[in-house]
Amino acid sequence: MAKLIIGNSRTEEMVGDLALLSEQEQRLGGWGAQRMLWFATDGDVLVLPWLADDFYNAYVSTMTGTDLSSLTLLVPDTGYLGTELLTPDRIAGQPFQKRLRSIVQARSIERVVSAFDDFFVVELAESVGLADALPGHRFSAQGGTALVNSKAVFRAVASGIGVRVARGVVTNRAEQAESVIGDILASGSSVIVKQEFAGGGFGNEILAPAEGVVAAGARSVVVLSDAKAVHAYVAERWEWLTGQRRNRFVIEEYVANAVPIYAEFLVGDSRSELLGTGELLMEPIAIGEIVPPISVPADVLDELIHEGERLCDAFRGIGYRGNIATDAIWSPEHPLAFSETNGRITGSTHLHTVIRDRMLQEEHRWHRVLLERAGWEISSFQEAVEYLQDEGLTFDAKTGTGVVLTGNYVPVNGKVMYCVVEQDYEAARAVGSDLTRQGQTVAQP
Repeated sequence: MAKLIIGNSRTEEMVGDLALLSEQEQRLGGWGAQRMLWFATDGDVLVLPWLADDFYNAYVSTMTGTDLSSLTLLVPDTGYLGTELLTPDRIAGQPFQKRLRSIVQARSIERVVSAFDDFFVVELAESVGLADALPGHRFSAQGGTALVNSKAVFRAVASGIGVRVARGVVTNRAEQAESVIGDILASGSSVIVKQEFAGGGFGNEILAPAEGVVAAGARSVVVLSDAKAVHAYVAERWEWLTGQRRNRFVIEEYVANAVPIYAEFLVGDSRSELLGTGELLMEPIAIGEIVPPISVPADVLDELIHEGERLCDAFRGIGYRGNIATDAIWSPEHPLAFSETNGRITGSTHLHTVIRDRMLQEEHRWHRVLLERAGWEISSFQEAVEYLQDEGLTFDAKTGTGVVLTGNYVPVNGKVMYCVVEQDYEAARAVGSDLTRQGQTVAQP
């Protein structure tokens, strides 16, 4: 089954105005788009902002068992932000669409897969005759995918069907924001405020009544000791909180020392199929994850899956089709509470559908722990591959253990993303610690 894969790793529905992204954020997005190659199988067509070097492409295709020569890799003309991101004007260009249409007509494309099914992906699919190959395209054409990724809509849907969420509100009124933030802080708890559309904790901020709160799920903690400080904060941060006054935002009670977990599903026409579960690692925002979760009891994991499926079924009922990750938090002192839904190819999808389901043999598939982290410092992607080979750490399908390099960000920040596959968490952590130490040694002058 050939696919058309679109590497739109950053869209306005995900992160707001793309022109506001820094040069580094754009470059990170460009390398993030290259990770869509992990989902390719023989005969697929990939639309990417630019082409990675042959070494990277050969590494990924060798790991997945894909015939690289069978793939068609397309790069549209330069867009208004240059070449780093697959901006809408690039995929809307008539020369590109004409070329893609001829390729589509020459082979059987049965599915369109994008990082995020926004209006421009729908328009592209329709223009090349693949509308029916994009699941839920009618819903997405009306901006529906944004609803599934809205933290405000999530709270409304979860509350409406009785799925537990943290104490809080959705608002676009400054006076309500001040009142709710003040009440939660006065009770002795901290607050987390969330932009309606953002990912990875970058749109979050923690507000604390006093010093000593450690950030997790947000980059910073702001101490607001009284009502006057709350008023000043809301006034100063209003443009940021509301996305330049275009959106609402979420105010929730912040649960310190909670474990962030998720259940990801594939939402189809008749049911929502569980793809997998994981535990996110925060330092202070997401820098990796453990699959499956190791820090929550079995009954909590069962609740996560059951309630997550109910959330997915609610979105399925209004027309959404595709991946949804249902995120939640839990601590021994706090019951499971859901925090958001992400309706897109997530930073976890490849762990479940590629490394587990394609690269692991069936006898290992449910008896391995995956530990992915974003921070191995190394001078080049090729050096990382060669180091793993020299140390006997390269992933081996026969043993179902080893290290897979899942992302190359060396050209941007000097780091590769890696996933350790081992029989248990302690073994995976030991390998990860060795890579971290090796990276620190390399980084020393």
